[in-house]
Amino acid sequence: MLPARIDVGSVSKRMGSYSDESRSIESRTKIYEELVGFLPPRIEARFHVTGAIDPTMLRLQEEAREHGMYPKCFDVKTAQLLLFGMLLMDLSDAAVLHGVAARKAGASWDEMQAVVNLCYLFRGLSAANRGAEILARICEQEEGTGRD
Repeated sequence: MLPARIDVGSVSKRMGSYSDESRSIESRTKIYEELVGFLPPRIEARFHVTGAIDPTMLRLQEEAREHGMYPKCFDVKTAQLLLFGMLLMDLSDAAVLHGVAARKAGASWDEMQAVVNLCYLFRGLSAANRGAEILARICEQEEGTGRD
């Protein structure tokens, strides 16, 4: 369900290496590993491409993401459930990442299904179908890790 990873070597050779002096790529990667358990491929691409060509933009993007994704009024689980639902409404493939993050933050299957149900009310069967598929894929992934 995830896109293929980029060839970091080719990107570095043709575009240059990650050059954001404000934070190392390892430091930037850590938050994603904590949130979803790995660095998603498209985020990896943005780190290496934008981090080589326009590191100031990467820094600004990450500051905005951090500010928006971790509001003081919501816990991580609630924010991730909201993001899962918003992305599912658009049938975005990024919904799966925020579904994984919601589960990692403690969301129950009932809460995940409730978000799918809310999306169904306003998006229709395509959201219900995609949501069920995502929940099944997350279940399969968790089965491999032994998580309930």
